[in-house]
Amino acid sequence: MVQNLEVQTILDALGHGVLIFGNNGDLMQHNIMAATILGTDLNVIKSAGWSAATELFDTGLQPMDLRLDAVKDEAVQSARPIRFKIYRSGAYIPCWAAAVNGQDGDVYTMLTLDVPDWELVSNVIDRFRSEMHEAVDSTVGHMRLIARALETEKADKSSEAAKIARRIGGFTRLVEIHMSRAGRLIKMLDRLQDIRTGKVREIIRDTRKKIDIEDFMEDFVEALDEISLLDPESETHDYRSRLKTSIRDGLYINASAPYLNSALREIIRNAIMYSLVGTPITIVALPKGNNIQVDIIDEGYGVRAKEYDRVYSPFARARQPQIISEFGYGLALYLCKTEIEAMNGRLWFTSKEGVGSTFSILLPAWKDTEGASSASDS
Repeated sequence: MVQNLEVQTILDALGHGVLIFGNNGDLMQHNIMAATILGTDLNVIKSAGWSAATELFDTGLQPMDLRLDAVKDEAVQSARPIRFKIYRSGAYIPCWAAAVNGQDGDVYTMLTLDVPDWELVSNVIDRFRSEMHEAVDSTVGHMRLIARALETEKADKSSEAAKIARRIGGFTRLVEIHMSRAGRLIKMLDRLQDIRTGKVREIIRDTRKKIDIEDFMEDFVEALDEISLLDPESETHDYRSRLKTSIRDGLYINASAPYLNSALREIIRNAIMYSLVGTPITIVALPKGNNIQVDIIDEGYGVRAKEYDRVYSPFARARQPQIISEFGYGLALYLCKTEIEAMNGRLWFTSKEGVGSTFSILLPAWKDTEGASSASDS
């Protein structure tokens, strides 16, 4: 008989997360699936209740009428479940809010968090990304072969063949630029897919290790000479000479080197693009309690205060003339922020228009534990 089953047993058997809050905002009950979806954030909600849920679930990407307090009021007034969504780790999660009347006369607020099945969509996206990777790599390769072949014809500048070669060369350069941009977008979509499917946490778990910041930064700066950091149409210059580092000895973080590398590249890329040639870009690393903070400081154009909300919004860019004039998708910083947060870190910025910006990364400091593998230093 159903009446012989405990409420908690029923809740734990459900395939979606459940959170039940009391009149005073305390978390009264939750189920196993809620713990699976929320992870360590559930401990915060247990401690601070409804106020913590609003901090974790409400973002600038949601309209005011879909934020928790507004949804809760509507559920109480209408006496029916209200559909809404929350935004976590780069994905929207469909949810319901309902007011439940208790036998004691209190009104409880119940949130249910769905776990959508993305398998079919993921298969289609994976196929698209695979074919696009192949198309981009193949096209760029053929364009470079054509460009090299045309160089021979250009040697005789007076010939008709040389004129045709110059025209074709300009065309192949244009195709190569667009393919380079498409390749960058596909790589960002790869990262977006890893975030949406939760794979990013698996990768972090497998690649997290002890990182010596001083050694890491030395290798990072040297490697910048081997990659195409800027858009193909951006003005080329010796941007490495602009980088200055101030790293205290003996700083170790617990992080995934590939994701830290990606975040630093994207932030430095923006600092170079949105500042005048010759202005310095400084990287500073200092201990902050149980964490290590890395600041990337530029003397660039800065961000207008009214544009702050757009900085981390996917596919959105600040609308200042100096920023719009440079090519970009408006996705990189969103990806970096989500990946840094997946490493239990934070990414934020301070900025003043006409003065410059400072982007800060905060990550847990490494703590040596008994039995730690010596390979973690490698």
